[in-house]
Amino acid sequence: MNNGVMIVDDNEHIRQSVQMICEFEDLDLVCAASGQECLQQLQSGFRGVILMDIMMPEMDGWQTIREIVEQGLYRGNLILMLTGMGQPDSRMDGLQEYVTDYLTKPFGPDQLVDALRYYLNLVES
Repeated sequence: MNNGVMIVDDNEHIRQSVQMICEFEDLDLVCAASGQECLQQLQSGFRGVILMDIMMPEMDGWQTIREIVEQGLYRGNLILMLTGMGQPDSRMDGLQEYVTDYLTKPFGPDQLVDALRYYLNLVES
């Protein structure tokens, strides 16, 4: 099983919470505070599950996913959206095939771990 998890969120508290959960579950976590940092990690070879926030300054989650696809960085990754919004909006149009799941904040540790374990088993090597 691939153990790679990347949290892409501008909220430091969310990143820290996910980091504590991943450390406890012995998962390899990479933190990115912006879409640009996410792209840099992918260009450096990260492969695994990406937990993508939607609402971020400069480059939101939807723009980041478009860049991931345009730069050919999607292969070997699954994207789970993390958001405080209730449902996906029209900016998701055309990106549905790249978004594997949609988790709403706040989420419980068990809910996150269950999703990560399930999707890490599906990531292409």
